[in-house]
Amino acid sequence: MPVDPVAADAFIADVRANPISAALLERLPPLGLADCWLVAGCLFQTVWNRCCGQPPTTNIRDYDVFYFDDSDLSFEAEDRQIRRLAAAFADLDVTIELRNQARVHLWYRQRFGHDYPRLSACTDGIDRFLVACTCVGIRCTSGEPRTVYATYGLDQLYAGILRPNPLNLSASCFAEKATSYRARWPWLRIDADGATPAAACR
Repeated sequence: MPVDPVAADAFIADVRANPISAALLERLPPLGLADCWLVAGCLFQTVWNRCCGQPPTTNIRDYDVFYFDDSDLSFEAEDRQIRRLAAAFADLDVTIELRNQARVHLWYRQRFGHDYPRLSACTDGIDRFLVACTCVGIRCTSGEPRTVYATYGLDQLYAGILRPNPLNLSASCFAEKATSYRARWPWLRIDADGATPAAACR
């Protein structure tokens, strides 16, 4: 869902406290990737670090970028963009994972063992992250307003509540992901049953 402007501005300010994420937000739009979004861990994990007083880059393993281009679904086309992005951000010395959301359904079964629906936009991909509060993204498309998208809003994210995403239910995968998050941010709370969340950290 779109996020109200005040909450969106506060979220972006928190994300920009991470200098790598701040650089990506500024430098992605000029690259001209179609329907480009900075998504996932570098966003919500930066927020979690700020909530618990950690340096903003602590325990962030990679930086995920989505784009959507269904004009060429070949591996080669996506690989060209991956290489272009790697060259553009080589100075940041971090792992950046770029994926064309238009072609995820082509390789997902081979990698993960089950089918994945064909998507029509990057927001469809954001909607399918395993943990509900992690379904967040910031649009970085040239010529488009910077937009925060959060499938379930931001309250659970700031409260540190880890709940399964009803749009992509997998008890074992959720448990693995949530356990990994809690190992790095022990203040998080796993709530597989959907109880009322605790107060947010701000």
